[in-house]
Amino acid sequence: MKGRVASSVLALGAGLGFATAAFADGEFAGVTIEAKLIGGQQYEALYGRIADWEKATGGKVSIISQKNHFELDKEYKADIAAGTTSWCVGSNHSSFAPQYPDLFTDLTPLIPAESLAGFVPANIAAATINGKLTMLPRAQFDVSALYYQKSLYTDKAKAEAFKAKFGYDLAVPETWDQFRDQAEFFADPPNFYGTQYAGKDEAINGRFYELVVANGGKMFNDDFTPAFNSPAGKESLQWFVDLYKAGAVPPGTTNYLWDDLGNGFASGTIALNLDWPGWSAFFNDPAASKVAGNVGVAPAPKGSAGVRTGWSGFHGFSVTEACATKEAAASLVDFLTNEDSQKLESAAGPLPSRTAVWDYVLEQAKSDPYKAEVLAAFQETAKTAFPVPPTPYWIESGNLIFPELQAAILGDKTVDQALQDASDAVDGLMKENGVY
Repeated sequence: MKGRVASSVLALGAGLGFATAAFADGEFAGVTIEAKLIGGQQYEALYGRIADWEKATGGKVSIISQKNHFELDKEYKADIAAGTTSWCVGSNHSSFAPQYPDLFTDLTPLIPAESLAGFVPANIAAATINGKLTMLPRAQFDVSALYYQKSLYTDKAKAEAFKAKFGYDLAVPETWDQFRDQAEFFADPPNFYGTQYAGKDEAINGRFYELVVANGGKMFNDDFTPAFNSPAGKESLQWFVDLYKAGAVPPGTTNYLWDDLGNGFASGTIALNLDWPGWSAFFNDPAASKVAGNVGVAPAPKGSAGVRTGWSGFHGFSVTEACATKEAAASLVDFLTNEDSQKLESAAGPLPSRTAVWDYVLEQAKSDPYKAEVLAAFQETAKTAFPVPPTPYWIESGNLIFPELQAAILGDKTVDQALQDASDAVDGLMKENGVY
């Protein structure tokens, strides 16, 4: 499936009449850029443009690693420890970037000012850490909206049965309590499940974080002491536990990451799916998805505090400080994030980070009802989006939290014990690193 989708997106990009950026012929002849790039369904179509950069500049790109960000994060840290950071270009993310204050160089003097001026200013501000522009954002701004199977809400028998059981009308959920009710109602394991969630690494930690916020809590206090062992935290973790105990999610969900969720919803066996914009075209592609033509998209639900879920971030590309050919590496990064590249990526659903491409995407959606629905849902969710807490220990703290969340979901610990153990572990991490 991945190959078909990537090919179709590249073909669409070719049809848009993209121009190749102007370079001096052979400007980087003889230069080979080693790159470590994120892999996965929604990220790889862009890499087809690397051949255009090579043809224009004479340079070559060698992709020496292609993994998800959780694995890249481990690899980057191992490289830092071993002093093997002379590769040049790396995928980065706003949630991960604060961990690498010395790994990546400041791109400001390496990227033309007119190119930088084309980005959404808030994205550039968020990519600037300790005064350094650590990455250029690609067209992968992420906030989650709700994908659902529309036919479930036009079935009169289901509507009557739901109201008889829960006492209110069946409609696309606006709150997480309604979401849970509906996920349990629609579930018919092992052939059909009400929903799913990514159950490990930062994926579940981030989902837990945004539910805590939506339920009126927070992950950390202002001094970065842990604050998630709270009524809001317990309510949030209980939501995950309830769905698992009810059999409303696949039994393997605690091992799922993003590609598992995307392929799961596309298989037609999931009713409700909170997911990223980059999957929107895939879900509605008849060649790849069994729910094509039956996909509805709505803003993310609200928690008990009336706050909409909105954990957000964005992907980008960085250049290492140890790269011996920074100008060539920066040229590649600039090329992979320019307007043509962002038009290509956003054609499949991801949200751009360049102002002109936002205008382009909105114009394109006027003639496509599904795209218009997608953009409306994600724009509404983005209005109240929020980033991860501003600490370089976000990922490390999450690596301590998520096993405890899993323990509660699987029934190995109570919600209270899991959150207490997670809080104690994070408190130790912060103290050990002199945060307080």
